[in-house]
Formats: sequence, C-alpha cells, structure tokens
Amino acid sequence: MSDLAARRIETVRRHMHLETVHDWDGVIATFAHPRYEMHGNGKVYDGEAEVRSYFAASRTPFPDQGNEIIAIAPQGDVVLVEFWLTGTHLGPLRWRGETIAPTGRAFRVRMAASFEFAPGSDKIICERPFYDQMAVAAALGLA
Repeated sequence: MSDLAARRIETVRRHMHLETVHDWDGVIATFAHPRYEMHGNGKVYDGEAEVRSYFAASRTPFPDQGNEIIAIAPQGDVVLVEFWLTGTHLGPLRWRGETIAPTGRAFRVRMAASFEFAPGSDKIICERPFYDQMAVAAALGLA
C-alpha cells in the first residue's frame, strides 16, 4: 500500500471517530471542501454551513450516533468503508412529515460509504454514505 493510500485510510478513520465524539471542527478539517451526498434519501449537503446543519439535524434524534468499522480499503482516489451505524432514539425525529417523540430504542444497521479524495491529496472532497432508511425505521419500530 502506498503512503498516500495509508494517509487516506487514516483520514477516514479519524473523520469517522470525530463524528462520534461530535468534534465538528475536527470533522470539517478532514475535508478539502465539505460535502455529503446521501444515497439513502438523495440529499446533498455542500459546503461547511450545510454540512454543519446536517450534523445538527442527524444528531438531534440520535445524540449517541456512532460507527464500528467492519472493513476499509483504498481504491484509487476513493476509500471504501463498510460499518455498523449505531444509535439510540433520544431526541425528536422528523419522519415522513411528522415529528416522532423519543422512543429510547436503539438501532444497529449495516452501511457502506465512499470517501472521495482529490488526486494526490489526503483531504476528503466528498463522503457518500449508502444506507437503507427503512432499516433504521424498522429498528425503531416505525416501519
């Protein structure tokens, strides 16, 4: 494995850890340009302000949201990650146009994400999580 590939893997590991401890400045620092493209709901968060709004919205219902890396691999200018997404429904959740009160239920769903890097760089230019929204809803008893 090249030095650049190893640095990119370390960036992704650090990025994912910083998300779990809510170090949003640290997460933003892992990006050359903050951008998330959500393949579960089709939303795109482009730029620091939008990415920070995503952090706030996603951690309000699940303040303990975390991840457990299963596998991680570099592939050209992308690092691919398979992981368990975990959390507990402890805050209000917007779901299908309504607000669901906290249920206290936990979830653990398998996900994948790709982290794209600019050529020659170890800074992320886009994270693309791939997930099934209904898996979380089912775990919470909403579907």
